[in-house]
Amino acid sequence: MDWYVALGGHHTTLPPLETTLRVLAAVVVGALIGLDRELRNKPAGLRTHILISLAAALFTVIAFEIHIQFAGGDSSKTADPVRIINAVTAGVAFLAAGAIIQSRGNVHGLTTGASMWLAGALGTSCGAGYYFVALVGIVLALTVLVAVSKLERWMNTKPDSEQRDKDVPS
Repeated sequence: MDWYVALGGHHTTLPPLETTLRVLAAVVVGALIGLDRELRNKPAGLRTHILISLAAALFTVIAFEIHIQFAGGDSSKTADPVRIINAVTAGVAFLAAGAIIQSRGNVHGLTTGASMWLAGALGTSCGAGYYFVALVGIVLALTVLVAVSKLERWMNTKPDSEQRDKDVPS
């Protein structure tokens, strides 16, 4: 008898190297999103995004393993990994909502909340083994977080002549 199974463990259908690659990919994409937030001194930074992405990947890998374990090749059995992904999405959305603060009519933390939710999606992609989807997601996410942020700052910057005109009473 296998001691691992005797202790309640399950052998995975994914090879250990593939599982490790999926989880490490999730850590990398979570770190890339978290680094942007960390450099901007946001409350949910590097560690938070890595942990969200890692957790999402683990839940996804587990969902696939459970599906294979219980459904296997038998079409009469069902195991729905989408339910676990749905739970991951809801859990990350709950965390992201906690990052959003409203005070005196101003809302803060929307981008942080959205990036947390994105880290969950990227982790889920990695956990499912969809590396190309994760790659496209991280490229677009970093484009939005970095390039669009610079564009927003440029759009919100007023030239000195416009500011002086506002200061002069009519």
